[in-house]
Amino acid sequence: MKHKIYVVGIGPGREDMMTGAALEALEQSDVIVGYHVYLDLLGEKFQKKERITTPMRQEKERCIRCFEEAKKGKQVAMICSGDAGIYGMASLMYEIGKDYPETELEIVAGITAASSGAALLGAPLNHDFCVISLSDLLTPWEKIEKRLRAAAEGDFAMAIYNPSSRKRKDYLKRACDILLDIIEEDRPCGYVENIGREGTKVVTCTLKELRNCETNMFTTVFIGNSGSEIINGKLITKRGYQIERNTDICRDN
Repeated sequence: MKHKIYVVGIGPGREDMMTGAALEALEQSDVIVGYHVYLDLLGEKFQKKERITTPMRQEKERCIRCFEEAKKGKQVAMICSGDAGIYGMASLMYEIGKDYPETELEIVAGITAASSGAALLGAPLNHDFCVISLSDLLTPWEKIEKRLRAAAEGDFAMAIYNPSSRKRKDYLKRACDILLDIIEEDRPCGYVENIGREGTKVVTCTLKELRNCETNMFTTVFIGNSGSEIINGKLITKRGYQIERNTDICRDN
């Protein structure tokens, strides 16, 4: 009999923003493994479960613990914020899983920040879009810059993850400078901080204004495409529908 590990995207972490499948997987698990910030976000509901965490940058060790616990016959859940397959642990779990053929993985989808943040801003990703992380821990900055330029040249709307941190305070500014080589400075943009958590902040701005905005690792940035605009305070990327508005004034007979 094969062991199973759930790899669960918990979205922003708030229970009402988790999928039913995610909640069910956590309820069925004996052990929940994850970064301590994400375990804390689960709140009281799963406090009685066995919980295992490792520090930041010990992701491989965390994954191995999952497989070792599953070998003991325990039902294990590895949790990730957002979606496990979007900058999450799903791919690393599959890579390490090659050494544990007796264990199968079930990926449980979650709500990624591009979706939850977009909903708060309006509809910034309602046409072709791409998602780019500014973190260069695992990706060279030269490749990130190439992707930013390609996205701008292709007129994609963009969701930008990991725009800055304590060690990368100027990365969003650097990214905006790259985009400003190609995109006009009044391009509609916006960002959302602490999505679905206490202190949620939603801001719309231009690309020029975005360059000087203070953001952090809990911020998701959105860049509109050439057809985007701010409508009633919301960032909207249009699909291209032709809207005919009736300007006739209705009068009672």
